[in-house]
Amino acid sequence: MPDRPKTLGDVACLAARRDLLAGAHLVPLRALARRIADERGAPVPEPDPLDGGAGARLLLLLETPGPRGTGFVSRDNPTGTAANLFRFLGEAGLARIDTLIWNAVPWVIHAPGARNRAPGRSEIVAAAPYLDPLLACLPRLSVVVLAGRVAGLSRPALQTLRPGCPVIAVPHPSPTYVCTSPDVAMRIRAGLAEAAALLV
Repeated sequence: MPDRPKTLGDVACLAARRDLLAGAHLVPLRALARRIADERGAPVPEPDPLDGGAGARLLLLLETPGPRGTGFVSRDNPTGTAANLFRFLGEAGLARIDTLIWNAVPWVIHAPGARNRAPGRSEIVAAAPYLDPLLACLPRLSVVVLAGRVAGLSRPALQTLRPGCPVIAVPHPSPTYVCTSPDVAMRIRAGLAEAAALLV
């Protein structure tokens, strides 16, 4: 499969990615996603089969799925945020097999056709109980990267649930935010480089 940003915007690439969903490394995560979808009454995107799944050593938490997604949580989605993430993860030398990308609020919160928005307080509170079962799917977890304000709220729970596991906060990689200052991209790169060093 081509290794470049936004590949899931191609119909053939998207179909090929869906064909890989039966991988054993995705079984517990897909079960959790189905559980969340059933309980919240909203879609939960699949983990990317090309990433590490349950074998991941690095968990990267974003905010929430966008309103016009592909059905995957992926650096290959056809969005500016995913393209930035693709670039930053590649620059840090983080192998796909070592990573899992997930969302702090993992279900789609947007009404059909609505514009993107940040999760509200009630949605953030409702998502909190799903962190523990997510961590239970990741027995090899060595470091967590929290991208953005909403993901950053998970730090206290992570420190309780996985004491001793390093937690690194970085800015959200959305183009709108990354373009506000060169410092934003520098902080993302520094955080991901720190995470990569912990996996050596």
